[in-house]
Amino acid sequence: MHVKKGDLVQVIAGKDKGAKGRVIRAIPTEDRVVVEGVNLVKKHSKVTHQGPRGAKEGGVQTLEAPIHVSNVKKLKDEAKKDEAKKDDKPAKKAAEAGESGEDN
Repeated sequence: MHVKKGDLVQVIAGKDKGAKGRVIRAIPTEDRVVVEGVNLVKKHSKVTHQGPRGAKEGGVQTLEAPIHVSNVKKLKDEAKKDEAKKDDKPAKKAAEAGESGEDN
């Protein structure tokens, strides 16, 4: 996977196209990531009286659902790079060709 937990990403496809956020959780076995504030879904939960702390409150919760890793692109992070001017630029790959354009 090209992203990991804590990376700044932008959604490039789907209903939340253009949204930016941090990766909360990476699920490499399913090729999915959970991005903060993206792909919000409503989950209904029932009141239960089980568990270590007693009663659990029921109701509707809004939480992030996973999206496929191919629908996000990694952005430069200003917190990690001091000389970065914009966070909208895609991150460069670590292995690049030399200045003359030749591969070694």
